[in-house]
Amino acid sequence: MIKNVTRISFAIMMVVFLISCKNAKQKMQEYVVEYNKTAESFKADNVTLTTARGYINNDKVELRFETNLEQNAANKTAAATSFRKLLKEMINKNQIPKELVEDKIQFDTYFLAEDNTVLSKEIINTETLSEIVK
Repeated sequence: MIKNVTRISFAIMMVVFLISCKNAKQKMQEYVVEYNKTAESFKADNVTLTTARGYINNDKVELRFETNLEQNAANKTAAATSFRKLLKEMINKNQIPKELVEDKIQFDTYFLAEDNTVLSKEIINTETLSEIVK
């Protein structure tokens, strides 16, 4: 009798434990919703708007940073450096969570000119994370 009660109690505890754990896709969805809620208060040089979009089937988040910069060679060169620095700060502040990257969620990040053409693009995944944060 006590063995059965113990087994049932253990089974119930395991079910509760498994239900309370979130998988990477759920964490990704929550991140995208929260990011977009707080995007209005995001501050960075030349950034006028930022948005996140989640792609659950591809385990990917797309972050777009729209700027007031013109698309030209000088801005493209400057953006390559400043964008990487911005991403490093965001990772260090947990605005781009390392936990999600370690859960195999890839971040495709775009720094866009005023006409929505790409000034700079960075992919953040398990292979590139250490390079970006150094």
